[in-house]
Amino acid sequence: QVQLVESGGGLVQAGGSLRLSCAASGRTFSTYGMGWFRQAPGKEREFVAAIMWSVGSTYYADSVKGRFTISRDNTRTTVDLQMNNLKPEDTAVYYCAAGSRRLSANPASYDYWGQGTQVTVSS
Repeated sequence: QVQLVESGGGLVQAGGSLRLSCAASGRTFSTYGMGWFRQAPGKEREFVAAIMWSVGSTYYADSVKGRFTISRDNTRTTVDLQMNNLKPEDTAVYYCAAGSRRLSANPASYDYWGQGTQVTVSS
């Protein structure tokens, strides 16, 4: 059974940094894409970043470009999201997703989802 488990969320002041990690188990995603999405209270889930596991190509939402970095660790089978210069508007529950056939910002492209981890940025 596929399982995605996020970790690393928390409370940070504006301008600070956090690193989220998504541990994947149950199958190999070596030929698929993985992504991070977020959802703030009262808003729809929005795309943050994606990576193709095999070649490492990446794709970012404009709102996080230059501040966030997505990467994968083949030995730990994890996908990480390094978040720098955080802003209050980055506050949301962050979700890891897996199983897309290409780099995609569309949640419907992903077959598997984690439970989410809360990120809160105070001003």
